[in-house]
Amino acid sequence: MSGHSKWNNIKRKKGEADAQRGAIFTKLGREIQVAVKNGGADPEANSRLKDIIAKAKSANMPNDNIQRSIKKASGSGDADNFEEITYEGYGPGGVAVMVRTLSDNRNRTAGDVRHMFDKHGGNMGTNGCVSFLFQEKGTLIIDRELFEDEEAVMMDALDAGAEDFAAEEEFYEVTTSPEDYQAVRTALEKKKYVFIDISLGPVPVTWTAITDSDLTEKMEKMIDKLEELDDVQEVYHNWDN
Repeated sequence: MSGHSKWNNIKRKKGEADAQRGAIFTKLGREIQVAVKNGGADPEANSRLKDIIAKAKSANMPNDNIQRSIKKASGSGDADNFEEITYEGYGPGGVAVMVRTLSDNRNRTAGDVRHMFDKHGGNMGTNGCVSFLFQEKGTLIIDRELFEDEEAVMMDALDAGAEDFAAEEEFYEVTTSPEDYQAVRTALEKKKYVFIDISLGPVPVTWTAITDSDLTEKMEKMIDKLEELDDVQEVYHNWDN
């Protein structure tokens, strides 16, 4: 299961959340705008928008911010135009990395992402060079401290249609197929479950470990610097850290 690596990433992000909250909300607002432009402003008729709103709420984004982003995108053309581009490559130690971006300037974004790969000992490749190492999955992370009955959580998740369930020391990880992601999340929400992280995206099929401390430091810096780029929405990797 991907839980241990997933959770390490979440803890690191949460620890820096206060300083980065404005940037996080900006990126979520951008995703909301793209979803509205592509599928309309009604989350009940636009599953992508419904997913992004749920993701924004799990990040504690205020409802006013969410509604403001929806109104901006459904207004009279004053919203920005973004395209989704995913870059692939290898980080230090041969770790597979996928970088999902929303960009209004393809050349700028490609240059910025490539620079971060090069600067930290990685190598940006062509489309498809690492994507075969990932599968598209839905992931729901539940804080174990809030829901202590492991068996009950597992049964609720599986009854809701989850593909897999993993109980780690600090959290539960519920994995779904892309098709069942929204239904499983909705069913668990109805049972009052609260998620500390949700995502629909690439999950590694295999994992890569790094034993060299210098490479570990470079990999950490590369992920951090990629995530700090304005155009980067998500960084996925198969680092078993």
